[in-house]
Amino acid sequence: MSDRPPQTQPHPGRDRQGRGLPRRQLIGALAAGVAAAASPSPAGAAPSSRLQTEEFRLPWSEPGVDIYVRNKHPAGTDRFPGDRILLYVHGSTYPASTAFDLPLGGISAMDYLAGLGFDVYLVDLPGYGLSGRPAAMSAPAADNPPFMRTPDAAKVVGQVVDFITKRRGVDKIDLMGWSWGTSTMGLYTSTHNDKVNRLVLYAPQWLSRTPTLMGGGSGPLGAYRSVSRDSAKARWLTGVPEDKKADLIPPGWFDQWADATFATDPVGARQAPPVLRAPNGTVADKDAFWAAGKPLYDPGDIRVPVLIIHAEWDADLPSYQAQEYFAKLTHAPYKRFVELGEGTHTVIMEKNRMQFLREVAAFLTEADPQALN
Repeated sequence: MSDRPPQTQPHPGRDRQGRGLPRRQLIGALAAGVAAAASPSPAGAAPSSRLQTEEFRLPWSEPGVDIYVRNKHPAGTDRFPGDRILLYVHGSTYPASTAFDLPLGGISAMDYLAGLGFDVYLVDLPGYGLSGRPAAMSAPAADNPPFMRTPDAAKVVGQVVDFITKRRGVDKIDLMGWSWGTSTMGLYTSTHNDKVNRLVLYAPQWLSRTPTLMGGGSGPLGAYRSVSRDSAKARWLTGVPEDKKADLIPPGWFDQWADATFATDPVGARQAPPVLRAPNGTVADKDAFWAAGKPLYDPGDIRVPVLIIHAEWDADLPSYQAQEYFAKLTHAPYKRFVELGEGTHTVIMEKNRMQFLREVAAFLTEADPQALN
């Protein structure tokens, strides 16, 4: 954590008194932020000269297992209003650190948002990515029950939210979840609306009426499952028209992501062929709730502005789930549904990723659309 005194410079979208900027000035500020984040940076390198990166390890309930948190923000800035602080959590199989902060074409999603003046955080849940591995992952999967259920994940998110709000001296922040992470963030928000400013749900999980692509293997469900690199690629491209597959993922991007992701699991990497191990709590919840027609929580309990963003070729959590979830947001002050063309469940790392990121940024930076000018 920095020892520098608090800074007083304004942030994109706000003047020095914290008031919203006129739309023309806001667009100019955002454009300048993107230019700062993306200017000359070689492929594969983040614009670190303008952004500061910090890493934290928080204790978890199991002794010796920590929670990995990464932060990126404009260098030299320590004070951020709550509506310019964002926490991101990953989905059921792959960590946040190798997707949200993967410098594709020289800039990651995290870089992009930090370049707009955001104080951006990601968290890898225990059992994922750069966080610690619980003892159950050191034994055969069949020896222990599934772990990291959705309420457990929401509890970790709450711990990280409390860490961030205390660190920055704010009451509430923005949240963003991907896939199963939407259930984590949705559940947390439904019981902690006072801690959340705005909520972004990327490919939301809801009641399933079609077969899922995620399974725990044959036999009783164990503590974790193993995923191969080939199966990850096949799942990614499921539902994409054959004549569109070749151009969906720019050259080298899948390998860049897979190399970074599978390297976070040294134990799995030593297997032949190498695998990535992932906790099965999310599979257990899918079987007990989403595939059984029983909601894990009520979206109607969410009382903050919500953006649902989805892509048309998402075979993991198809459009009907996002549409039905949207209809359940009966108490959100306002809500928005964005469907992107020519994208999958992993659109954040595909050719249309900038469409995705611009939509997210627009939602997080706009003035309240219901407020009088």
